[in-house]
Amino acid sequence: MATLSAFAPPSWPDPNSNATFLSEPIDDTSSVADSSMTADDHAPQSPPDPNPNVHSNPFSVPQELPTPPASRSPPSLFHLSFNQDHACFAAGTDHGFRIYNCDPFRELFRRDFDNGGGIGVVEMLFRCNILAIVGGGPDPQYPTNKVMIWDDHQGRCIGELSFRSVVRSVRLRRDRIVVVLEQKIYVYNFADLKLLHQIETIANPKGLCAVSQVAGSLVLVCPGLQKGQVRVEHYGSKRTKFIMAHDSRLACFALTPDGQLLATSSNKGTLVRIFNTLDGTLLQEVRRGADRAEIYSLAFSSTAQWLAVSSDKGTVHVFNLKVNSGSSGNENSRTASDPNLAVSSSNSSLSFIRGVLPKYFSSEWSVAQFRLLEGSQYIVAFGHQKNTVVILGMDGSFYRCEFDPVNGGEMTQLEYHNFLKPEEAF
Repeated sequence: MATLSAFAPPSWPDPNSNATFLSEPIDDTSSVADSSMTADDHAPQSPPDPNPNVHSNPFSVPQELPTPPASRSPPSLFHLSFNQDHACFAAGTDHGFRIYNCDPFRELFRRDFDNGGGIGVVEMLFRCNILAIVGGGPDPQYPTNKVMIWDDHQGRCIGELSFRSVVRSVRLRRDRIVVVLEQKIYVYNFADLKLLHQIETIANPKGLCAVSQVAGSLVLVCPGLQKGQVRVEHYGSKRTKFIMAHDSRLACFALTPDGQLLATSSNKGTLVRIFNTLDGTLLQEVRRGADRAEIYSLAFSSTAQWLAVSSDKGTVHVFNLKVNSGSSGNENSRTASDPNLAVSSSNSSLSFIRGVLPKYFSSEWSVAQFRLLEGSQYIVAFGHQKNTVVILGMDGSFYRCEFDPVNGGEMTQLEYHNFLKPEEAF
């Protein structure tokens, strides 16, 4: 059973990227009506009745408490994520959540709660005042099976989505809310919170899911029903594409903003593959390393010229991509049904004897690298400054680094901060 509750207009906002966060919430004491609708959590994969029964359902609005004094010990981090254009990032802690600007680096605001307060998921919608949050940790602020829609202009939750199982992740677009459970994904219309689509997946404990962000038709990527399989939903053309990306389980994937290029990695963590989502063509394959690794994040640059990868090996890699959106006719493209073919590499001095030596020796390796502490968890994105990457660590570290697009090699560290420092440090 999935239960949805939302306040009636005018309190339900129109999401847009032009609205900005307030430093202090507005006290809204006006009375509003509440409506609720339900959808069967085990229904077949088809759109539900667009006109469900509506009935009254009282909704308790959690009240924001004052920020505790800065002398409080540094919080424990449960969640880190960039917003859709990588200009900001959100942190979920054991007593609230915080929003930061990347360039220049600064804390935009924080919301700390006294009772409980653990936040396990914080999903931003560009830079607007709407956030999706889920409780987390040993003492969650909200139930872990609920998605709370937070309006920071009002300083409170204005709606909720409730499910029978734990919410693994949430993805937002200006027109959609996507909720990821262990083995199911729900797609809602943002304007009225109507359920539009349900998707069954293989066990997905990481909540893997990616959505396109360019205005227009939605492209959604999620695990399929088989190990190593990716499912691509093209909602504009009403087409579903299945791609056998890897032989082992998926560990991570990323989508370009237009939804046309997809990067994937498996739990082996040695190879990253780039696909065309329209026809499933495998366009390029790059190698992170020879040893197994857990891939934490993949990120395309805005032009899809570069791909960044972070893993538990403590090194962030930047790869040069030889593909572009819609380039299924690229001379290096191959069908996904034969992913074991060697990839041509202008960087490999051994390419002339490809097929004689093992595939490892003809692999495409990263252009630039940045060394971090091995074993720590980091996520990466490209900065708004040219040839820069931003790295976030679950230890509270913020790095901005620059890579040389011509000569490659070790990146140069430009900036470092610990964003978990007490408030007076900012």
